[in-house]
Amino acid sequence: MQKALKIFLNTIPVLIMIGLIPFVQNDYILTVFHIAIIYISLQFIKYERSDSTVLVFGFFIMTFFEYVFVTTGVESFTRNSLFGVMPVWLPFLWSYGFLAIKKSAQILDRN
Repeated sequence: MQKALKIFLNTIPVLIMIGLIPFVQNDYILTVFHIAIIYISLQFIKYERSDSTVLVFGFFIMTFFEYVFVTTGVESFTRNSLFGVMPVWLPFLWSYGFLAIKKSAQILDRN
């Protein structure tokens, strides 16, 4: 049960980021909120050197794949402030999502 609680606490920033989407209509302001949430979250989790690598990897790899998905017609967004195809805040949400998954896997891996 302790692991489940830690994993849930680890996902709270992602849930907040997702919860803000319908309430903040300006994509650039929402991006600032997402960056702030990521920054604040990094102050409370046990930061490891590889965390920044995971954030950067998640940011770039998911930006690329979202771009591919949209340009091939697999996905579409009504908010398209980045490259004219996706919301500018989405790569930040994905990047922290990658980190939350990494941290959750570490929690599950501990004995």
